[in-house]
Amino acid sequence: MLTPAQHDRSAAVLLGLACGDALGAGYEFAGPLPANTPVSMRGGGGFHWTLGEWTDYTAMAVPIATAASKDRNLAADAVLDEIVAEWAVWARSAPYTGIQLGAVLSGTEPTAAGIRRMAREQHDRTGRSAGSGSLLRTAPVALACLDDPAALAEVARLISELTHVESDAGDACVLFGLALRHAVLEGEIDLRIGLDLLPPARRDVWAARLAEAAQKRPADFPRNGWVVQTLQAAWSAISHTEADAGQLRRGVEAAVRGGGDTDAVAAAAGALLAARWGLAAVPESWRRLVKGWPGLRGPDLVSLAVLSAHGRRFGEDTEPLPFRLHVVR
Repeated sequence: MLTPAQHDRSAAVLLGLACGDALGAGYEFAGPLPANTPVSMRGGGGFHWTLGEWTDYTAMAVPIATAASKDRNLAADAVLDEIVAEWAVWARSAPYTGIQLGAVLSGTEPTAAGIRRMAREQHDRTGRSAGSGSLLRTAPVALACLDDPAALAEVARLISELTHVESDAGDACVLFGLALRHAVLEGEIDLRIGLDLLPPARRDVWAARLAEAAQKRPADFPRNGWVVQTLQAAWSAISHTEADAGQLRRGVEAAVRGGGDTDAVAAAAGALLAARWGLAAVPESWRRLVKGWPGLRGPDLVSLAVLSAHGRRFGEDTEPLPFRLHVVR
């Protein structure tokens, strides 16, 4: 059972992710920006996002969160098939699907086996598949596996590899997921916490990458469409903002000012900071504006997060809806 503080932090994860995503959407590839430049949830950007609309990053996390909220086994082929089918529905009308995912979902049946095969073919053609597309959808996996870090690492990599073959993508998802879990349970952000669950040959590489990120600024990672620099830029934004209740706003804004793939970096920072500071740290103006596929708003993400963290253990006689409305609106 989660303590009240852990419950609050877990409830904030998807909301923080979506708010960072929507804030960054209007600035994608427009930076870097000078320090203290005001940023706002303005929409627009290269794909004409509406005001407060989240992008492909949050949209891809929603079907996973939905499955987790129903206490489904996220490693089961039948559940993965359902998730992939939902991604295919979303992709038909999405303003942007991401280069890797768009290629993987085109020309194949919308099943886990189908997109795994297409992902391998796409990787073999291009020689790379370590974009940031699989990173943010790890957030609901972390919520579903709060009680089992080894399972979290396994499922995070499994779901990443549906579309992204390179080990960097899977490693990043493991580190991100375990850092989210640690923040929810311990009230501390530390991306290094999952290093021991990476393959031994990869641990020193990632330790050096995270150490570099803590020393540099977000703008020092201009290739942040690559998942390694996505995570580095997010860690940099967090590391260079004061650790208090206002850190979520400042850290996410710092991520946006770093430029480049701002929605991905800000979403990663937003999820981690929300997992540390809880619902009250998410600015009210962001909560009111954020929305996206499939017709959801902030309170819906809070409800999905609560149920993902508790599953059926939440209990049929306990209704989370009044709690989320009181806190989020």
